Amino acid sequence: MKIRHYEKSDLDAVLSSWETATRLAHPFMTDEFIAQERINVAEVYMPNTDTWVIDIDGNIEGFIALMGNEVGAIFLQPKYHGKGAGKALMDKAQELHGSLEVEVFKENSIGRKFYLRYGFEHLEEKLHESTGQQVLRLKFTANKLLQRTR
Repeated sequence: MKIRHYEKSDLDAVLSSWETATRLAHPFMTDEFIAQERINVAEVYMPNTDTWVIDIDGNIEGFIALMGNEVGAIFLQPKYHGKGAGKALMDKAQELHGSLEVEVFKENSIGRKFYLRYGFEHLEEKLHESTGQQVLRLKFTANKLLQRTR
């Protein structure tokens, strides 16, 4: 596993990871919403985020997109869920920014389990206007384990 900065040539692989994982984790999203978001990922999000990809055996299998300490997106091909790739991407984000925040759909049990295992804690719950779904805002506090042991 190798993590490196996103390059424009990675776009198709990133979109594939995004769409495959989105459909798995967000069964409540309509095909129309996903089609529009796919365009937004390519044209709005990717050019405006600090994105890192994970290369596994020469293939881009996932990515993390950061806006400062905000995790805008983290998606992996499902065959790599639970194998340390997501943790490696989140470790990169933490290395860059320390404490992190993220929003996750309440219905996204895959994402919620991942963030909980990583050490994120609940901050608030609110309505996501365009889907009508509830989203949870979570925070990871860097060095919390160090603070607890002192």
